[in-house]
Amino acid sequence: MDFEKTVKELEKIVTSLESGELSLDESLEQYKKGITLANECKKTLDSAKLEIERITDSQES
Repeated sequence: MDFEKTVKELEKIVTSLESGELSLDESLEQYKKGITLANECKKTLDSAKLEIERITDSQES
């Protein structure tokens, strides 16, 4: 899943959790899925940051 789709899915999960309409079991499942998606986003952002730093460093040399 690409970054934008992952963020949109994460936003849907947050909205559903905030609604208060889920059962406890459903909330736990959504929370687990949200943590996984958040970790995917973090990895993507970390990778992009490293790439930007690499590009910037190569331009300064």
